[in-house]
Amino acid sequence: MLKKIIEMFTPPEKWKIPILLALGVFAGFSAYTLYLSRFYSYLGEEPKTCVNCHIMGSQYASWVHSSHRSYTNCNDCHVPHNNVFNKYYFKGKDGMRHATMFTLRLEPQVIIIKEAGREVVQQNCKRCHNHTIENQHIGFVISGHGHKNSLNDRKCWDCHRETPHGSVNSISSAPFARVPVPESPVPEWLKNAMKKNKNNQ
Repeated sequence: MLKKIIEMFTPPEKWKIPILLALGVFAGFSAYTLYLSRFYSYLGEEPKTCVNCHIMGSQYASWVHSSHRSYTNCNDCHVPHNNVFNKYYFKGKDGMRHATMFTLRLEPQVIIIKEAGREVVQQNCKRCHNHTIENQHIGFVISGHGHKNSLNDRKCWDCHRETPHGSVNSISSAPFARVPVPESPVPEWLKNAMKKNKNNQ
């Protein structure tokens, strides 16, 4: 059975080399595309990754100026933490959607979190601020009602609207925001060759 399947996908002798060359070119372009997109950086926790290609300047800038900067990074709030498989599945799914929208120039002027993301952020608010939610006295002193009771029909940001990104997060809301500029993906040898070529002209 396995032999038949292998024979079915084995090209005729005269096509083996062209097919291998085509597969090699495809694999090379795929690897280079992954390198240019800094695919590896999305596996980590560095907040600068969010401004690699996404139009997230205002979100990054508002987070940098918030109190959350000292204690959290983007993944602390925006990906699930119930298990490692769910975390990376969610990152991959969200990342592919973001990359597709950015590549096809479909990103909206005002970025609004999707429902799946809202649920994740809500769970992470509760995970980190559990001591405040559980302590009924804190809730009553601050707002006249307990946080625990409020969370039955509200999201945390219904009250904490400015936390941590502020109220306006559009592409044009922070045009001069200081955000990290991604490093050039052009390899040093190519930069040197271009310089040498320019000097010879």
